[in-house]
Amino acid sequence: MSPTERRAHREPPVGKWVRVAGLADCPVGQLKAVDADGTAVVLANVEGTVCALLDRCSHEEFPLSDGELDGGHVVCAYHGARFDACTGARKSLPAVLPVRSFPVDVRDGDVYVDVE
Repeated sequence: MSPTERRAHREPPVGKWVRVAGLADCPVGQLKAVDADGTAVVLANVEGTVCALLDRCSHEEFPLSDGELDGGHVVCAYHGARFDACTGARKSLPAVLPVRSFPVDVRDGDVYVDVE
């Protein structure tokens, strides 16, 4: 079996992986609000890499999915707090705490998030 065939037929990673969207539903440079088994998640497609954060700003608990993706940062629409789209690290005030990030796996054109 070639390396390409092995990647195409790999086993899913261990964890609580939930299908949240099709890859086509997550265009580059955009945010998408999804539900991952009862957890509100915002997907961010950063230059072709899909990342997932808890869809709640750590500053005032507004949905980050109402904001925008600016390069590699999610910008909260309500007070302008910025977070790294893939790690959830706080990048600007008024937020002082990071946002939870989730592992993402793209398989067969579908986006899965590990909410465990």
